[in-house]
Amino acid sequence: MGCSRRVTLPMLLMALCGLPGPAFAVDLTGQIRLLTESGRGSARGAGESPIVVFYEPDRGGEAPKPQQLVVETRRKQFQPRVIVVTQGSSIRFPNRDPILHNVFSVTRGNTFDLGLYRRSAGETVTFDTPGLVRVYCNIHQEMVSFVWVVSTPYFALADADGEFRLSSLPAGPGTLTLWHERSDLKTLRVERPGGGPIHSDLTLSKPRAVKHLNKFGRSYRRSRRDRY
Repeated sequence: MGCSRRVTLPMLLMALCGLPGPAFAVDLTGQIRLLTESGRGSARGAGESPIVVFYEPDRGGEAPKPQQLVVETRRKQFQPRVIVVTQGSSIRFPNRDPILHNVFSVTRGNTFDLGLYRRSAGETVTFDTPGLVRVYCNIHQEMVSFVWVVSTPYFALADADGEFRLSSLPAGPGTLTLWHERSDLKTLRVERPGGGPIHSDLTLSKPRAVKHLNKFGRSYRRSRRDRY
């Protein structure tokens, strides 16, 4: 007497429609090379700021889950300087310095202003709109943090050699996005994830001082606070 096998409705539907099951999830790997502004040769020192990589499948895949993360102000810097979060995630901004900070952003869809605060656990901000959010301090103009809000769970920061791995992607086509704070945004169509490593270049501009307006839309002015 032969063994019987239970066939569930999802298995039957996949068999009838020719759809791949969860076992068909694949990994996407690659390496990104950072080039000088002339396009010739590798850009030295650019690895101090990581390359953001995220993949958006045309269909299928897991739904992103909100996260709870931390970006500190320490020694008049945001740490980390670059961070990727899923849509609906929250970030707490503790002040680890013995001086005042005023963390804010005027990025449309993710505007916030935490006001002046000394060393403390800080307040929490929820990021609901996908895209790049530039976060500043209203006292120290040189302070900047880049928060990438993505609507996909498939993202990574490339390592010091520009290599990355995105795991458990759906097998169908999608779009791969690459970004570095000194480069333009670059998108690549990927027809078959897992078909082989992705190799791409990003051309960087020369490092420039952080110049932006304060939270009131005016130029920064030196004050007693700037000495700290």
